[in-house]
Amino acid sequence: MGDPTTLRRLYGRRSGHKLRAGQAALLEQLLPAISVPAEGPVTSELLFGDAEGHGRPLHFEIGFGSGEHLAYRADLLPDHGFIGAEPFLNGVVGALGHVRDHRLANVRLHMGDALEVLERVPDGALTMVYLLHPDPWPKARHAKRRMVNPGPLDLIARKLRAGGEFRLGTDDPVYCRWSMMVMNGRTDFEWLAESARDFLTRPSGWPETRYEAKARRQGHEVWYFRYRRV
Repeated sequence: MGDPTTLRRLYGRRSGHKLRAGQAALLEQLLPAISVPAEGPVTSELLFGDAEGHGRPLHFEIGFGSGEHLAYRADLLPDHGFIGAEPFLNGVVGALGHVRDHRLANVRLHMGDALEVLERVPDGALTMVYLLHPDPWPKARHAKRRMVNPGPLDLIARKLRAGGEFRLGTDDPVYCRWSMMVMNGRTDFEWLAESARDFLTRPSGWPETRYEAKARRQGHEVWYFRYRRV
């Protein structure tokens, strides 16, 4: 795998506006109940109590924002398990609200470094990995902090099963070009696009998040990439 230092410092600030009383209560009461354990393997059996050998398909979202996409997918696929990691406190609170409101029993959250959790997932255990609108780190000297880099991608590739899918979304043209360059140089992922329309049109089952809607209001194009693990 790539230099371990490329697996860290891939996100920015950790908190935003002060939490309201109800949000603080969610963080105190619900998060401990659905948090990914701090140590040990991250498996379907340990997260959801599945019988050994009969674990459900697992999905992993890196940096879930406010949790709209994670909640949508978890509601759409109740028999699948969803793991979401987000370092931003207010985003975690947003996701907790979705879990509560939609009574999602198939979601587990981690407030912190996604890659620390991903490292503990058994190799080949994931059905899908999502990376939607990651921090683009637009300055050239910060390019090594981008999630689309050899170190994180090697890890994602190891954790995805053969035929599993890596989904990447961005509205940043620099990140778009960078991602295409990096991903096109890999032999362990197959780009599931036959024409430009395939990555300019949101695929079925891929909901629009508030972040994406804001990007469009600002006049940004949005690109949708789907890669199959080969």
